[in-house]
Amino acid sequence: MSNISYLEPRPVWEIFEQITRIPRPSKKEAGIIAYLENFANEHNLPYKKDAIGNIVISRNGSPGKETVVLQSHMDMVCEKNSDVIFDFENDPIEAYVTEDGWVKARGTTLGADDGIGMAAALALLISDDKGLPPIEALFTVDEETGLTGAFNLGEGMITGKLLVNLDSEDEGEIFIGCAGGIDTIAQFAYAGEVPGDGFAFFALKITGLKGGHSGDDINKGLANSNKLLARMLLSGQKECGLRLCRIDGGNLRNAIPREAHAVFGVPAKLISRFFEVYENFTVDARVEFSATEPSMDFVVSEEPRQKFFIHHAVQDRLLKALCGLPNGVLSMSGTMPGLVETSTNLASVKQSEKTITVTTSQRSSLDPARFAAAQSVRCVLELAGADVRHSEGYPGWNPNPDSRLLETFTATYRKLFGTEVKVRAIHAGLECGLFLQKYPELEMISIGPTLRGVHSPDERLEISTVQKFWDLLVGGLKNL
Repeated sequence: MSNISYLEPRPVWEIFEQITRIPRPSKKEAGIIAYLENFANEHNLPYKKDAIGNIVISRNGSPGKETVVLQSHMDMVCEKNSDVIFDFENDPIEAYVTEDGWVKARGTTLGADDGIGMAAALALLISDDKGLPPIEALFTVDEETGLTGAFNLGEGMITGKLLVNLDSEDEGEIFIGCAGGIDTIAQFAYAGEVPGDGFAFFALKITGLKGGHSGDDINKGLANSNKLLARMLLSGQKECGLRLCRIDGGNLRNAIPREAHAVFGVPAKLISRFFEVYENFTVDARVEFSATEPSMDFVVSEEPRQKFFIHHAVQDRLLKALCGLPNGVLSMSGTMPGLVETSTNLASVKQSEKTITVTTSQRSSLDPARFAAAQSVRCVLELAGADVRHSEGYPGWNPNPDSRLLETFTATYRKLFGTEVKVRAIHAGLECGLFLQKYPELEMISIGPTLRGVHSPDERLEISTVQKFWDLLVGGLKNL
């Protein structure tokens, strides 16, 4: 069980610990919705719930002050290490404090994205500070897998014209813009072929990669397990007649994949050649990613005879498409130094009885560039014979550097900490662009404590930054 409620600011950590005990995978938020409703009832706070499950809990504030919307999302990314037994639909997160000042979970994602934002909003709803403005705390469902809550936000759920999003991951920075995104999904139909005699069968597993957020971490030079696996398999196909039986890699559309594995056959007479190819590949991969992936691991093991091979022509087209797909940063912003403008991520490869589904995601702060990236990915997949479709996508959030909300929070940060806060846009997707479509008069900023390894089991929350995040949030609200 988690033991983090003693940390400061105590109201925030106590509520966050409660949240870690509630299973809340995307699209399965019934438990956290019930928690929020009970929270409102226990504290005699009015609340609204729309048809999709979004909740707004309100509190009165200091007379004469404008209502402020505090927004966070209920769901969390559910990722675990392959050797960890954990049921995200039933088990509580096991959070603990590390020796170097972070909070982590044991072998799973922590859910501080965006549980810590929820906790801060809830703590403010019950704060006895008389200087706070009226607050509408908006909690949305299914941010991680489709922005479903933001897309379907009910009419009249919020009345405030100032919105503070609590889903950022860098203390000392205020975000005023974000990338839009779109998914490109391909299906390769395949038939099986009965293996002939003279094959030996093996499994290859790639593990130990860092993974991470496909927006925030896309420029960090991390390895993509799906790309690595495809490169190895294609080399094996070319050099020793490797025949693919099964392939699987990655899980989530918005995460850089950390693990991948395949089962395949190799002609018995070419086994030694296969292991030469394998050894050469692993050496090259370790050199290529020596600076970013020190824990990268490759394991080959023997397998029993398999019932079928994927048809050779489909195997060839699939592996060449996976190797040929663009992946990573495509362009940097020309107006905000250091900001990734456009990127793409080969998120997952999943095999079913008759199809292999390849999921990719494209992001850009410029809509034309986002659509161009998606078109590029689509063309590669269609040339490989796949059936390709795009998701609905979501818009970016265009920065407003003249916002009085931004001015107040930057001045508050300067007064509190004696230094200037950084004002940035973020390459990750936030719900703010969708809110702006529904409420075009909104002024918005996004803040949060420091999180690292988000969307992976390495997710961690820096304890000292939670206090600074809380002080900025309370101070900024009081100074409006």
